[in-house]
Amino acid sequence: MTREVTFEELLAEGAAAPVEGWAFDWLAGRATEERPPWGYARLVAARMSSADAALDIDTGGGEVLAEVPRPPRLLTATEAWLPNVPVARANLAPLKASVVAVRADAPLPFRDDAFDLVVSRHPVRTDWPEVARVLRPGGTFLSQQIGPGTVRELSEAILGPLPPPARRHPARAVADAQAAGLTVVDLREATLRTVFHDIGAVVWFLRKVVWTVPGFTVQAHLPALARLHDRIRAEGSFVAHARRFLIEARADRP
Repeated sequence: MTREVTFEELLAEGAAAPVEGWAFDWLAGRATEERPPWGYARLVAARMSSADAALDIDTGGGEVLAEVPRPPRLLTATEAWLPNVPVARANLAPLKASVVAVRADAPLPFRDDAFDLVVSRHPVRTDWPEVARVLRPGGTFLSQQIGPGTVRELSEAILGPLPPPARRHPARAVADAQAAGLTVVDLREATLRTVFHDIGAVVWFLRKVVWTVPGFTVQAHLPALARLHDRIRAEGSFVAHARRFLIEARADRP
C-alpha cells in the first residue's frame, strides 16, 4: 500500500522546487488551468512571421517567444527579474534574439519608433506611453494580461476576505492605451477554471505568482496552509478561477 505523503513533505516539495522562468511544468499532475480560447502563442507566432523588428516585454524565461517558428529580422526581449535573464537567453539563443535586463520601473532602453511589433504576456505592468513611443507608425501591440481578481479564491483562502480588486481592469487598459495615443482594435476576456490537487502545488504557485499573496512564505502562512490542506484532502481539490484578457492596439500616428 502506498504511503500517503504528509503535509510537511508536501510543503517541503513546494518550497524547494525552482521557480525561475515562466513555465509551469512542475505542476503537471498536481494542478491544472484552462487555456484562454484565443491561443496567445499562436497569435504571437502569426504576428512575428510578418514583422521586421519585434520586442517581447517581460519575457520571463522566453518560453512563449521560443515557440515562434519564423522570427523577424530583429528580435529583442526584456526581463526585469534577474534570475529569469539567463534562462531567457538560453531559450532564445536558437532564435538569435537578444535579451536585455531592465528595471521594472524604468523606461524601455530603445529608441523611438524601433519596433513594428511589441508583445507581452502577463506583464507586471504596462507602461503605455513607452509602448507607444517604441512602436513605429502603424505598428501593433499585442498582450495577454492578468485580469482583476484572478485566483481570488486562493488569495482569500490564505489571507481571508479581501476588498474588491482595484487593478488590472480591461476597461482601464483600454483607457490607458487610448491616452497614450494608441487605437485599441481587439479586446477579449476569459475566466478560466484553475484546480489545485495538493498543498505542495499551492505553495509552489504562490512562490512563483507573487502577486497572489504578496510577501508569501510558508512559515508566515502556515495555519492557513494547514486549513487549505485539510480542505483539499476532504474535497479532493481546490478550485479557483484565473482571469485573463487579450488586448491589441495599433499606433495610428502618421
